[in-house]
Amino acid sequence: MTSRTIYRRAISLLGLAALLLSGCTAPPPRNTLVMIIESGPANLDPRVGTDSQSERIGKLIFDSLVRRDEHYNLQPWLAETWEIPDPLTYIFHLRHDVRFHDGAALTSRDVKWTFDSIISGKVVSPKASTFQFVKQVDAPDSYTVIFRLKEPYATLLWNVSDGAIAIVPYGSGKDFSQHIIGSGPFRFVSMAPDTEVVIERNPDYWAEKPSVERVRFAVIPDNTTRVLELRKGTADVTSNSLTADMTLALRKERNLVVEESPGTTYAYLAFNLRDPVLRDVRVRQAIAYAIDRQTMIKYLWRDQAQLAASILPPQHWAYTGDVQKYDYDPEKARQLLDQAGYPLVHGHRFRITMKTSTEESSRLLAAVLQQQLAQVGIELDIRTYEFATFYSDVQKGAFQIYSLRWIGGNEDPDIFEHAFHSRSFPPKRANRSFYANPNADALIDQARSTTDQATRAALYKQLQQILATDLPYINLWDLDNVVVHSSRVTNLHLSTSGNFDFLRTVRLAP
Repeated sequence: MTSRTIYRRAISLLGLAALLLSGCTAPPPRNTLVMIIESGPANLDPRVGTDSQSERIGKLIFDSLVRRDEHYNLQPWLAETWEIPDPLTYIFHLRHDVRFHDGAALTSRDVKWTFDSIISGKVVSPKASTFQFVKQVDAPDSYTVIFRLKEPYATLLWNVSDGAIAIVPYGSGKDFSQHIIGSGPFRFVSMAPDTEVVIERNPDYWAEKPSVERVRFAVIPDNTTRVLELRKGTADVTSNSLTADMTLALRKERNLVVEESPGTTYAYLAFNLRDPVLRDVRVRQAIAYAIDRQTMIKYLWRDQAQLAASILPPQHWAYTGDVQKYDYDPEKARQLLDQAGYPLVHGHRFRITMKTSTEESSRLLAAVLQQQLAQVGIELDIRTYEFATFYSDVQKGAFQIYSLRWIGGNEDPDIFEHAFHSRSFPPKRANRSFYANPNADALIDQARSTTDQATRAALYKQLQQILATDLPYINLWDLDNVVVHSSRVTNLHLSTSGNFDFLRTVRLAP
């Protein structure tokens, strides 16, 4: 099968016949926005839920101490100000005008409880390791909170920001998810598992109040059904839940609007550096030169992605694009493979295996890679598994090559420690490439221990340059955020993170 055939197959696999169907059912109530999501939230307790729907819907119900801006700088939120008198002490000064949805004032007692319940294990939380360096949390008065650390940990501020953790009322226990009370712009109304979540505007919100009165998140797992609901007018909006060709086709719909913005979902190709072939950096660089990423973006993603130069998104304060690039150059790839001692013999050099999941875009990516690597003499075998099996092998390091995406986790530069430090090998952490470079380790450790952002940015720049040369990952692309909405939805502003913050400002036309 040629690359052209694979691209054509990619275009034909998207069920566009469904777009020809039509119907007419009642639109949503005038003051209710219906948003389609692919799956329901697992747990809306912000101390527990880590899936994307829990975090994105939770951000609308709860508030955090600090908030991330469009460049991932941290800005005041529940904490009006903070100070760091020494690397082991963070002092937050809270707003005095915040109340929970039941009318109770939000104070330092609630903040202390939120973190104590995680650290002590009163609530079993997958986020507990995030606060392993917190020695204790003090509340000397009603509006002051002091975090005391065991060792310098510059990423603490990020880990108390929106999307990471939010504040729950004092005394909230293991059953908190059954009676959700937050302080955010929307109040929790109801949830039917795998069916819907309903929230309503908080009229007493301390910050800017939402315009829309009620939001119903409708859980629709099927791609084609999501399209039909939008076309029929029974749903108002969906975010990053449709295939590239479906959104392309929906641009022609008179009553629908497609909006795009650069996103932070990062796709990469990873190598196992313990493999006798792939441990040679010249082989990894040759593979990078042999991949035509721009063509894949054009045909597989319909130009709804941007070439990536780092695991960090380009909007990030620590990002640099001043790194070694690997533009498509098959001749350069052949030269590197020759230098590495893999001459072309009867049209082939060596054989490697790529593991992938059954997810369609992943299988298509693998098929295209197979064709492109064949042009430089590399035979790529593809092994496809159900996602759970595939991911289990990845976590154990049982692979030669795989491709996955970082969603959200790459917005914090501490991702470098998690994914590339030599102490982060599987099964404990995510350095699944078994990458080890003492210089990289030293830069990561330095950046984690200083609170000066300019210093951290300079260290992370050096680190990104090292990683771009060593290539434990090949940076593929950052997927765009794509929102499709009905024409009655206005004032919608996309964020780079792909979260649901646009619901804070959207309006519904009469």
